[in-house]
Amino acid sequence: MSRARAPVALAVPAVAAVALVVLPLVYLLLRTVGSGDVLEVLGRPGTATLVVKTLVLVVAVTATAILVGLPLAWLVTRTDLPARRALAVAAPLPLVIPSYVAALALLGAFGPRGLLQQLLEPLGVERLPEIYGFVGAWLALTLSTYPYVFLLAGAALRGLDPALEDAARGLGRSRWGVFRRVTLPALRPSLGAASLLVALYTLSDFGAVSLMQYNALTRSIYVQYRSLFDRTPAAVLALVLVALAAVLLVLEERSRRRVRASGSGAERPPKTISLGAWRWPAFAFCAAVVAFFLVVPLAVLVYWTARGVELGRGVSFAWEAALSSVSASALAAVIAVVAVLPVALLAERYPARWTRVLERLAYTGNALPGIVIALSLVFFAANYLTPLYQTLALLVFAYVVRFFPQALAGVESSLQAVHPRIEEAARSLGHGPVRVLATVTVPLIRRGLLAGAALVFLNAMKELPATLLLRPIGFETLATEIWKYTALGSYSRAAPPALLLILVSAPFVYLLAARRGSDVSAPG
Repeated sequence: MSRARAPVALAVPAVAAVALVVLPLVYLLLRTVGSGDVLEVLGRPGTATLVVKTLVLVVAVTATAILVGLPLAWLVTRTDLPARRALAVAAPLPLVIPSYVAALALLGAFGPRGLLQQLLEPLGVERLPEIYGFVGAWLALTLSTYPYVFLLAGAALRGLDPALEDAARGLGRSRWGVFRRVTLPALRPSLGAASLLVALYTLSDFGAVSLMQYNALTRSIYVQYRSLFDRTPAAVLALVLVALAAVLLVLEERSRRRVRASGSGAERPPKTISLGAWRWPAFAFCAAVVAFFLVVPLAVLVYWTARGVELGRGVSFAWEAALSSVSASALAAVIAVVAVLPVALLAERYPARWTRVLERLAYTGNALPGIVIALSLVFFAANYLTPLYQTLALLVFAYVVRFFPQALAGVESSLQAVHPRIEEAARSLGHGPVRVLATVTVPLIRRGLLAGAALVFLNAMKELPATLLLRPIGFETLATEIWKYTALGSYSRAAPPALLLILVSAPFVYLLAARRGSDVSAPG
């Protein structure tokens, strides 16, 4: 790894990008520094309870996402699993389902008077166990986050040099031994990045914990913001979220230092592993995951839509809102990928304490609830940049800040698999840094760039609190349409825009999955 001084042309845009990302943190500090409420809020018994309940949810969701996403990615990318190309497309599709829609769908399927109970009533089942609270929030958030593990682990599995596994098998290692001693250590950087995204998503989620009535930090922050004129207590709790995110970042960084991925940039696909008698049990596992996390929510939404038709409401799809969602989300995805590239290059190619600090600071945006980011941008726009107040530019900027880590994780995981000597060889031939970046680095990390852009786009499509507070007057998105009817309890009217959100977002997941599928060798 190069120890050369970071070029100014790379450092300046990286520092500028991270400085803009940490604006919400500056807002929180302005709200809390010098306030006498900080110690009082931190000393409340309820604050410790909130922290513990939030951490329990984070650990449970992250562990479950790995247990679901990693074996699913391995089976789809490396084995002769039946219908694996279809599963490669279906498995990441829950990523397009917002956490609040996932929570509503789970309540509609398994909650009191839900579809499952209606089916079981003829058998004498009058009431099912409640899924409100921890169980409901855990399931809804796992539904929304396991695709992070599936996508990043799948990309790493495809980029892994098969010669490493072939050498291990040549030494007499069993298939499980090769996976445990060769494949899994090589996946640790990508799994660490995916786990970090899952944990930060869970920390900052508001929709699922609110609908499932689980008293996490984000729900308490929202209540504080809405019920109190003085927003300092809410800012203090938001800083607690930032502190928890910082702990997660430190743990991920230590894990990453233990083993670094190395790759040759070779495109030789790995051999397809025959599952033998385990083909159909493995298929049953994958089908069960897709059925529970994708088919069930879709079935509930279709049912509610059909109920609306039965009640004479008809089906009205908000196409204008869909266009608004796509345009704002696409802008955010492109800007985010361009902005993270210098940050990722600094962290990976010019490792130093300040570049690592810069990279870690870039993850703070995803640790904050959308409402905190939105209110901080309202504060800065209203006081210092009035022309930007209630503009599309401010909304897109909020999306970039909120989902900067998604793009960063995708780019970094790909950079870690490209040996720096490939770039050094290109520079030794007389090519300048810009040309090396454009002709060597970017083509080698294209999968990470696409994965990062897709993650930003899909998350921006379903972002709710920031959209509600920052959208221009008359600018409706699918997320605001869904929430408008959900708040009124009109689920039959909320279902059509929710289905449209999935319909509009699904092709982007398909394009990502199709590119992934093209890299998978045919069974043989």
